[in-house]
Amino acid sequence: MMIQKHPVSAGQKPWHEINPPPKKNYKIENPANSPHGERGAASLKIIPLGGCEEVGRNMTCFEYGHDIVILDMGLQFPEEDMPGIDYVIPNVEYLKGKEKNIRGVIFSHGHLDHIGAAPILLQKLQNPQIIGRPLTLEMVKHRVEDLYHGASKKLKTIYVKDIHEKIKLGSFTISFFQVDHAIMDAMGVILETPEATIIHPGDWTIEKNPVGKKAIDYSHLSRLKRPTILMLESLGATNSKEPVTEEEMLNNLYMLITKAPGRVIITTFSSQIERIRQILEFATKNNKKVSLDGFSMKLNIELATKLGYIKIPKGVIIPTDKAHNYPDNKVIIICTGGQGEEMAALSRIVAGNHRFVKIKKEDTVVFSSSVIPGNERTVQRLKDNLYRLSDNVYHSDIIDVHISGHSNIEGIKYMLKEIRPDYFIPVYGNHYFLKEASKIAQGIGFRKDKIIVPDNGSIIKFSNRGAEILKEKAPTNYVFVDGLGVGDVGEIVLRDRQMLAEDGMFVIVAVIDKKTGQVKGSPDIISRGFVYLRESKDLLSQTRRKVIEIVDKSAGHGGAVNWTYVKDEIRNKIGDFLNTKTSRRPMILPVVIEV
Repeated sequence: MMIQKHPVSAGQKPWHEINPPPKKNYKIENPANSPHGERGAASLKIIPLGGCEEVGRNMTCFEYGHDIVILDMGLQFPEEDMPGIDYVIPNVEYLKGKEKNIRGVIFSHGHLDHIGAAPILLQKLQNPQIIGRPLTLEMVKHRVEDLYHGASKKLKTIYVKDIHEKIKLGSFTISFFQVDHAIMDAMGVILETPEATIIHPGDWTIEKNPVGKKAIDYSHLSRLKRPTILMLESLGATNSKEPVTEEEMLNNLYMLITKAPGRVIITTFSSQIERIRQILEFATKNNKKVSLDGFSMKLNIELATKLGYIKIPKGVIIPTDKAHNYPDNKVIIICTGGQGEEMAALSRIVAGNHRFVKIKKEDTVVFSSSVIPGNERTVQRLKDNLYRLSDNVYHSDIIDVHISGHSNIEGIKYMLKEIRPDYFIPVYGNHYFLKEASKIAQGIGFRKDKIIVPDNGSIIKFSNRGAEILKEKAPTNYVFVDGLGVGDVGEIVLRDRQMLAEDGMFVIVAVIDKKTGQVKGSPDIISRGFVYLRESKDLLSQTRRKVIEIVDKSAGHGGAVNWTYVKDEIRNKIGDFLNTKTSRRPMILPVVIEV
């Protein structure tokens, strides 16, 4: 395995020579009439509550004196060891009692790993005002309304209609800048305080030769009030591949549509509004019809159309149930489900559960999406099933039909050189991503003592004496959402579910004579996920005898009986016995009935 290193190459100048700072004093103190007290009394704290040890659950708090600004409230999709969990959200215990200090919540863009927890957390934090671009806030409002009917009307919203707007939030002056990402209305955020200026692009990529727009220049961020702190999403820190251009991707997509012998089924993220628009326009020019399938996709296109972001050519969209009225080679179906989500459109099509679409051998299926980390096995199973049904399946392993919304190693270098921050904090990703981003920065001459690699809950303090990570940490343990329950499934419940999933359950029902303390008859045994009872009669007979022995020893002497002790004895000793016999340890549930 090749390990990517980022050394300073021969002849390369160190960071401070490549990017000499302006000739000015960086020491910034609070003015004497500051609301936070005496000169220099306040400090800036940055607290990531999620997104710095995983992909998703992105949420960061910025605290200056008594003012708090929050960036994003994202969810994390459940991992394989979280059975039954719908999603995971950030823990906001750190903000308990500080709700009135929250001046605003800014949403960088509308992906669920940045807005998915908003309905729950906004309510928990007494509904502070929310700030974002129009499409982003409309997506937040719809998500709030879906979970709590009528609650979206109570939201206090500030729409950023012009990227050049400035907003004052207590001691924070908030401004914005354009970024490239895989969704419309993505924006970077600048938080200026008396102590320092934070630059946070949110999720970002570098688009070379974008179609229909100019490439974004970030050099203006190097001229912001210093000292500056760059918090940079680092998912591309291990990616050394040359990124595909939008033009190349679209040409490949159009070629597959043109050459397809039958229908074309394209699965992409519901947030890829720009790509859906491009396919609609291509379909119109080539006399084809498009069906959109998937609730979130239809909703996002409706929102974007209502806001005037896209204009759908007349007559190109048809209902899915009418697609059979057209020749197969004139039909394009754009659907959700490329991550293998059980109830999404593509999964239902592949499973044969879709009411109107059945896969045919001559259909062309295109994955115009990347695999979300953690979904690799699910997506692979989906591809395997599709390959059985269709002879024409295409994805990015074969042909470039998708552009990632995240950059690569060269992109991170480019951003660092363009912005020239005084401090660098890599964020958004597992710890190894952040460490690799740190190596990239050091490789182009950035000083190690000016790089801070945070954990979730790290409290990073900036004052006129510099930067430090405090010993105390904010709570960031997982808050699980399961159905309508938020946080009621904790680590103990999850561990029980894992045990049930691994070794099953073994219920022992013993009827005990109250007078003698002895078992009456033979104990009943119910097994689920452990052994098949009809084929394990010998084991069950031994277990019943063992239960009778345990009860006789612990309760068979007459007098008062501690039934809690009896049940604990059954649980522990039968657990040991079954483990000895099977090398498995199911969850033992003893039920004692006195008669």
